[in-house]
Amino acid sequence: MSTAAAAVSLGMTATERSAVNPITLEIIRNGLTMIAEQISRRMIRAGTSYIIKEMEDCSAALFDGQARLLAESASIPIHLNCIGITLKTVLEHYFPTETWRPGDVVITNDPYAGGTSLSSHHTNDIIAFFPVFAQNRLVGFTALNTHHMDIGAMWMGTRGWGVEIWQEGLRIPPLKLMREGQLDKAVMALILNNTRVPLILENDLVAEMSAIQKGAEEMQTIFASYGTDTVLTCFDELICQSEQRTRAEIVSIPDGIYRHEEKILEDGAKGGPYTLRLTMTVAGNAITFDYTGTDPQIDGPINAPLSATMAATYYVMKCITDPTIPNTEGCSRPITIIAPPGTLVNARLPAACFQRMIVCHSIVDLIMGAIAQAVPERAMADSCGCLYNSVVAPNLDTGEIGVASEVVPGGIGATSWGDGLNVMSCHVTNCPIPPIEATEIEAPVVYLRREFAQDSGGAGYWRGGLGQILEYRVLGKNPLFHHTSQKSVIPPQGMMGGLPGQGGGWYINRGTAKERELEYAIGDVEFLNAGDTVTHISPGGGGYGNPLDRDRDRVRRDIEAGFISREAARGLYGY
Repeated sequence: MSTAAAAVSLGMTATERSAVNPITLEIIRNGLTMIAEQISRRMIRAGTSYIIKEMEDCSAALFDGQARLLAESASIPIHLNCIGITLKTVLEHYFPTETWRPGDVVITNDPYAGGTSLSSHHTNDIIAFFPVFAQNRLVGFTALNTHHMDIGAMWMGTRGWGVEIWQEGLRIPPLKLMREGQLDKAVMALILNNTRVPLILENDLVAEMSAIQKGAEEMQTIFASYGTDTVLTCFDELICQSEQRTRAEIVSIPDGIYRHEEKILEDGAKGGPYTLRLTMTVAGNAITFDYTGTDPQIDGPINAPLSATMAATYYVMKCITDPTIPNTEGCSRPITIIAPPGTLVNARLPAACFQRMIVCHSIVDLIMGAIAQAVPERAMADSCGCLYNSVVAPNLDTGEIGVASEVVPGGIGATSWGDGLNVMSCHVTNCPIPPIEATEIEAPVVYLRREFAQDSGGAGYWRGGLGQILEYRVLGKNPLFHHTSQKSVIPPQGMMGGLPGQGGGWYINRGTAKERELEYAIGDVEFLNAGDTVTHISPGGGGYGNPLDRDRDRVRRDIEAGFISREAARGLYGY
């Protein structure tokens, strides 16, 4: 294809593209990225709830007036790739562009806004949008996706096994919480009347709105500095460049049809196992992910809205393509996603979806399994999967509700170029490990132990990352506990001859006469007693390549670091 033809196919003429000053383009691109980062940082600094200020469970993005992605913060991948999908739903079904005014804020947390599942992934994620005007033209939006502490579900924390969306808290359809800079107090009162922690939720919502308002002001500064027409032309060029570079990456994948499947709830819990199926078709500079054959949605919280499936799919494409490609609307244009309605990857009312991350993490491994058939050097072994840990209890002295909720870290799968990372929140979550001291101040727990789980990383030419051993004592009145441990039965699988990761299990009062191992990979809410201990061993990542070929010095260093035992070195690595 000629340069001129390529430019026309991407929505700009060759003349328009050549008129873009590359220096100006880079200044604007970096400016947009910095604004997105600052929005996210402001939310984290101003947030009250533990899950925002310590786990940083929020993400920011910027869009043009057509809801096309321009830039995003380096935050939570599952958030980032759904914000634009939600904005398109808002503009199409609720607030067309002509209905926006300066100072408006639209929020929603409803996975089924618009009648399908192209919105927020679960009710705790409230997405907020702020319009950007230049010369009285709607030229963009700033947005934040923030996980809020409580939205009035039947349980706080990670919920247990809900079977319908109405058990998962207040559903907020897209509505204006701010109108031309004025708070709608009636709407705010309605929201705060449906939470156990109204003061915390109110502060976090105000922080969310303030962060995107400041981001909008910063976007307006860019328009004022370079002129509206110049900036809008740069927006087009940024999107075109991302599309071109993404298509060039896809061309390097051999054309063909590649199939793979994954099991979830493989321990038989709640009617499992369930199957996810993928047919990946590469044709020139385009790629299709077809999930036809995936099992129907279930009466449980693991169903993924279509927006979540799309977000997980886009994430894997970013993993296997050039990481320097700016993540704009152009990155998704070469990608087609087919997900039959009413399945685990395209939920419909009344499906519960709070634990949709179980499916989303499996989608990552599902696609990696297909990618390994085409370009194994770009794929990676399985990681620890979806791991959650939540304790909720009122303080015995004050009665104030405390929540210890963590996206539990485990081992990351090895790649063709290196060992997997140890004890990390993997793939589409990307939350940091909250400090123990901060957790103990906020939550009804005392930590007893947190250490690497020796020998948990799958053996290979490149070793899988290690999981962890976590142990804490629960405090407070009538503590509620909930867990998810996705890879506790079928461990994270290795790749290209690498061995599976090891570990995976939850225990109550381990090492005592009252020891109890929790049976299921995802369980119902457990009612504990103050003083009980919880122990979790998270899985290590799968290995990559034949472990007998691993460099001897690397094996020696792993022994010295305590990552592997001498017995494992002899038995698995021939050391």
